[in-house]
Amino acid sequence: MKQLKPKLFSVMKSYTKDQFVKDLIAGIIVAIIALPLSIALALASGVSPEQGLYTAIVAGFLISFLGGSRVQIAGPTAAFATIVAGIVAKNGMDGLILATVMAGIILIIMGVCGLGSLIRFIPYTIETGFTLGIAVTLAIGQVKDFLGLTFKTSPIETLDKVKEIISSMPTINYMALVIGVVSLAILIIWPKFFQKIPASLVAVIVCAAIVKFGNLEVKTIGDIKQISASLPKFSLPSFDYKMIKGVFPDALTIAILAAIESLLSCVVADGMIGSKHNSNMELVAQGVGNTASALFGGIPATGAIARTAANIKNGGRTPIAGMVHAGVLLVILVKLMPYAALIPMPTIAAILFIVAYNMSGWRHCLDVVRTAPKSDIAVFATTFFLTVAFDLVVAIGVGLVLACLLFMKRMADVTQVNSWVYVDEHHKDDFETQDEEDDPDYIGFKVVPKKTLVYEITGPIFFGASEEFTNIAFSEKHDVLILRMRSVPAMDATGMNALVKLFHKCKKDKVTLLLSHVNEQPMKAMKKAGFVEMVGEENFLPNIDAALVRADQIVK
Repeated sequence: MKQLKPKLFSVMKSYTKDQFVKDLIAGIIVAIIALPLSIALALASGVSPEQGLYTAIVAGFLISFLGGSRVQIAGPTAAFATIVAGIVAKNGMDGLILATVMAGIILIIMGVCGLGSLIRFIPYTIETGFTLGIAVTLAIGQVKDFLGLTFKTSPIETLDKVKEIISSMPTINYMALVIGVVSLAILIIWPKFFQKIPASLVAVIVCAAIVKFGNLEVKTIGDIKQISASLPKFSLPSFDYKMIKGVFPDALTIAILAAIESLLSCVVADGMIGSKHNSNMELVAQGVGNTASALFGGIPATGAIARTAANIKNGGRTPIAGMVHAGVLLVILVKLMPYAALIPMPTIAAILFIVAYNMSGWRHCLDVVRTAPKSDIAVFATTFFLTVAFDLVVAIGVGLVLACLLFMKRMADVTQVNSWVYVDEHHKDDFETQDEEDDPDYIGFKVVPKKTLVYEITGPIFFGASEEFTNIAFSEKHDVLILRMRSVPAMDATGMNALVKLFHKCKKDKVTLLLSHVNEQPMKAMKKAGFVEMVGEENFLPNIDAALVRADQIVK
């Protein structure tokens, strides 16, 4: 269990008073940044504003306390907004709590089983595609509040929202649009001149004051949701087997997304502070944090790259900063939450527009389109389209299957089985040769004994490439077939089966099969399948020269 030691326990051995002051300041600043974001993301997720703060408080504290990163700041993020909104619409809050708890359990199991490193097997094109898809989905979901539209229905799917936006354009509220534009202007211009005070906090205060004292007919959070300043309360959801089965795909999506986003955030943070995170401990912490968040009225949480970066830039270097951030939000929840009712909905929409823009990674998307092979572009485009048109479960599933199929095709294209160019004894001096002592496995132009065939196999022998063995042609007039396998790094069961079939064909035609330079993994597979005993250990040679000598002995 030494691998699962929280980073907090390590850093406290050398913790100083000066570092505590820096962590305290960083935690307070990050809490101020997280306040409007947590409220905005809660509303985008279809839950009440305080539930966003519950998430940042409970999950934020536990993930910092137990996490595998020195500086990770966790809380609600834009990646979950559309997923959570869909779960709430279909299964209510009980369904969301159950899905989040199940996701937490999955994350804990992943961490305990040491699966933190497996996240790297999610292709970059899939990450880019679904991130852009989530950003577009999130942005589309804010158009209604930004324009002050009145919907006739409450669509869940993104494409249905687009249709409803178009049909509801005559109901546009120009006062809401003005507040939205002012909010956007503050969010874009303010950071260019002032870095210390978050632009989102300024936009919230300024626009709330304009709407309040100008008596503008613009909807505020108080008009949409009832706000509670009460502390998070523990509650268990009511559920049955049918609900567990129904929300399991959502739970799996939440777990995968939380793992990917949190570990990506850890990697970014490591580069900024020159540290190294413990990925498995981070997954366990994410699991505990999400489970507790759900049971105390919150929503899914994960590592937030922007808030983590803000923590680092303001001097945070230990998990204490993340714990302080959670504590400050708790004080704000109790003392200042009623004032959140005054925040205009167009301002919330503007904040989420900026969040969507920042998370979209459009520059990375352009790089993929410009520089990646067509197959990678296809994976990226498919994942993006399915994320927007359907949901993340379908997008990641189809994207992974497509990426795997394309990868296998590439590997199959790499695998080749080619016959040697044969040179007789009398003409061998006409060709350049190399000193055998320099490289005993050098192809060069070697003399092959009569009635002997040599085939060079390059690349992995697996089910996608096993048909390459059909290129091997011999007849009863041959006595020996040599397979040169120094360039075969791996072999699977289908490849093994193809070799067995080739051996039986050789046996039928009275041809001796020799194998030269078999690498470690293929040799293990052959021994396990009994192929070495079948062919005979004497017919496995360390290099091509030994194989040619053995072939000459057999022919003579």
